[in-house]
Amino acid sequence: MRYISTRGNAPALSFEEVVLTGMASDGGLYVPEHIPEFSHDEIAAMAGLPYTEIAFRVMKPFVGGEIDDDTFRRLIDETYATFKHDAVVPLKQLSHNHYLLELFHGPTLAFKDVALQLLGRLLDHFLAKRDQKGVIMGATSGDTGSAAIEGCRHCDNLDIFILHPHERVSAVQRRQMTTVLADNVYNIAIEGNFDDAQAMVKASFADQGFLQGTQLIAVNSINWARIMAQIVYYVASAVALGAPHREVSFCVPSANFGNLFAGYMAKRMGLPVKQFVIATNANDILHRTITDNDFSKTELKPTLAPSMDIVVSSNFERLLFEAYGRNGKDVADLMGRFAQSPTSLHEAPLAELRKLFASHSVGDDTILEVIREAFEHTGELLDPHTATGYRAAQRARADEITPMITLATAHPAKFEDAVVKAGFEGAPLPENMHDLMAREERYDVLPAELKAVQAYVAEHRH
Repeated sequence: MRYISTRGNAPALSFEEVVLTGMASDGGLYVPEHIPEFSHDEIAAMAGLPYTEIAFRVMKPFVGGEIDDDTFRRLIDETYATFKHDAVVPLKQLSHNHYLLELFHGPTLAFKDVALQLLGRLLDHFLAKRDQKGVIMGATSGDTGSAAIEGCRHCDNLDIFILHPHERVSAVQRRQMTTVLADNVYNIAIEGNFDDAQAMVKASFADQGFLQGTQLIAVNSINWARIMAQIVYYVASAVALGAPHREVSFCVPSANFGNLFAGYMAKRMGLPVKQFVIATNANDILHRTITDNDFSKTELKPTLAPSMDIVVSSNFERLLFEAYGRNGKDVADLMGRFAQSPTSLHEAPLAELRKLFASHSVGDDTILEVIREAFEHTGELLDPHTATGYRAAQRARADEITPMITLATAHPAKFEDAVVKAGFEGAPLPENMHDLMAREERYDVLPAELKAVQAYVAEHRH
């Protein structure tokens, strides 16, 4: 399996190379050169299998034989042994044909554990094979950072530097990052927003001279391995509800679009998906693009769903590459226009997207209303991000005959402020985190200046 850039002007890479590289040299994102497909019978044969076995079957074609089967199975088994639920990602029924896919049973109570627990192991495996060290540099709007740290804290060959917007993540999210006192873990609070942090990470990947030869590695959702691992739970949940013998639909709380692109890939691989519903908060670039063809940046609005407070949806470029017929030049031209001024998609690609994707945007007042409503009708206490999905699934689903699976992206305890505002006493942390708020923290506050951040990373790496 080879991987190519969405902008068409970077060398094709192997799986090992793409995991270690992250972003393409032309500014694009890597996608598989050819999308593997499963037959109806192959998908049907996954029904009833353990999650780890489905993961092996779904991901094996993307690895392309670069990890032997026994080693790959071991890495998968180790990854999902860290989850607190035997089903790994259990399904719960909300109404007669609406289901909740709980993705928050990993070490940091968020869906990103599903991929980042595996990514850390893949990185350490490949670096050990090469006898190399690497530096991870990532930006987080809340959940990615803690999941990346948990996935990499025990790695022998990695130092990890995570940038988060200072005082713009929840206390639980911050402490899940800053109370990990491992020697290879560094937290940087940026005096700016997530997009400032993300821009500095991207600039650092574009010019890595400040590291004097040490390789910089991406663990945010631009890394293909993240997408690959997330494809699995779409397949697992769909076959649990009768696929491939019937269609299913998914509603996904969305910001950077990596989670949703994984679902799109599952469909391209043969999973019978009728519809994807994109759920956004007030930072609604994805909703505006699908509904109004308004592909433009707006000022970031802080919301009760902070992990979705993103203006530039990085992984949307991967979907645009497919919508534009895998024409890298057209995508590069579109992204160039987007960087400079408001723009729009060509009509033909937009029409293709609208065949499969619907969208709905939810404000803070509605988030609080939905948390109360969902609890009243189902007994489930939703975090504010999952609440956006709950409402979007109600408002934008194509029909009520097709099973709708809404992705529950985080445990409500991670966003207790929103839960309290909705009128509840709170959402207690699981037993293994009961003392989180009393643990010692370690992090540094830096200005949103590229040179200052790069100097810090260069000074502290081992």
